Amino acid sequence: MLPKYRISTHVCLFLFIISYCCGYFGIQEDEYCFCQLQGRIDDCSCNVDTVDHFNNVKVYPRLRSLLTKNYFRFYKVNLKHDCPFWTDDSRCAMKYCHVEACQEEDIPPGLKGGAKSPKLMADHGAEKYSESANCNDDYNDELGYLNTTISAKAEEDFALWTAHDAQDNFCDVNENDSDAEYVDLLLNPERYTGYRGKSAHRIWHSIYMENCFRPQNSYSSYIHSDLLNGMCLEKRAFYRAISGLHASINIHLCAKYLLSESSGISLTSPKGEWGPNLEEFKSRFSPDNTIGEGPNWLRNLYFLYLLEIRALAKASPYLQREEFYTGDEAQDWDTQLAVKDLLSVIKKFPDHFNESIMFSGGTEANKMKYEFKQHFRNITRIMDCVGCDKCKLWGKLQIQGLGTALKILFSGKFDQEYTAPYLQNKHKKDFQLERTEIVSLINSIGRLSTSIYELDEFRLMLR
Repeated sequence: MLPKYRISTHVCLFLFIISYCCGYFGIQEDEYCFCQLQGRIDDCSCNVDTVDHFNNVKVYPRLRSLLTKNYFRFYKVNLKHDCPFWTDDSRCAMKYCHVEACQEEDIPPGLKGGAKSPKLMADHGAEKYSESANCNDDYNDELGYLNTTISAKAEEDFALWTAHDAQDNFCDVNENDSDAEYVDLLLNPERYTGYRGKSAHRIWHSIYMENCFRPQNSYSSYIHSDLLNGMCLEKRAFYRAISGLHASINIHLCAKYLLSESSGISLTSPKGEWGPNLEEFKSRFSPDNTIGEGPNWLRNLYFLYLLEIRALAKASPYLQREEFYTGDEAQDWDTQLAVKDLLSVIKKFPDHFNESIMFSGGTEANKMKYEFKQHFRNITRIMDCVGCDKCKLWGKLQIQGLGTALKILFSGKFDQEYTAPYLQNKHKKDFQLERTEIVSLINSIGRLSTSIYELDEFRLMLR
């Protein structure tokens, strides 16, 4: 009877470990979302731990340095478009969520001129997945703002960018109008602002309920992961990309959270302390707070990361020939070398997203591709309905980055049969990505890379 008793004990112990997901080893039950964040990434060919190592060791340090370069630091965007779908009168919840002025000496010579200075508002935030976040409508009338000074003198050289400088676009973005302005992304970091309540909930509800493909008889804002398998690959990919972006934004807000209350700094102080908030992270991603879906949302982040990394690799022949012009010859050359170094690392990674299996099948595939594109273009328009200008800035940038990735993957203009002639004759007409598309793509990948890196930080905090 003793051997039988021992076998039974081991079986029970095994079930106990599985049930509590690593709890036997003393890890908090709150780390359950990380225990589930293992193994193969849905609709991709590699594992979570492989991406963690690839990103945190090789990609993240390179992107962190690259995104400080002037070419990627300044983003041209129109934040004055009215919401085309509803009237939005919401405001950010925090006072003094402002950004320091962009000093004249910080502007590269090739940027100065031809554009009005940016006038934005408030510090970035976005809504968590769970609807419990949407009950706070405690807005403050005295909002912070994005400083308007890219300086008067700086208005002499922005035109050089335009003078120096395709369209199967997934984005409904036209930043060449008179209201488009350059924004210094380093002076406007993406972080928590308190933007929440009905306005923020309406943004995500409209995206998920009206613009994501949905299985039949699915009425909640977020599609349960079990229902995704009943959808075709293209529809699953669309939802996972949007969900991954949502998860990434939430991670940024948790990692750059206002810690004033705990550090003794008043909420009304213009100088706050920002850092990781573990409780906020658990409230957004813990299985207990998300009907078990939090770990799946984190997995969707990895899906989107691989999709955009694949787009960057596919556009590599074009990007390796870009000049990344700003007027500062030394820095432009340094930027070219840094981009080539990043592309060489990404090229060696074998398990990118495989776009070739999507939209294949004749007429029906073309119809699906058209619907896919129209749904995404609607989401770009929804970004104009965001009630916090800092949130709108980063929302538009990351949506345009994703749209650029989709354009590279599915427009056909970056396929090998088009790339080969271009490499021979250096003719760019059929390839050209606009400057804002390149800036948004690299910054978008930078945001996803940062999210994966910060996930590791939260994992260590839980332990």
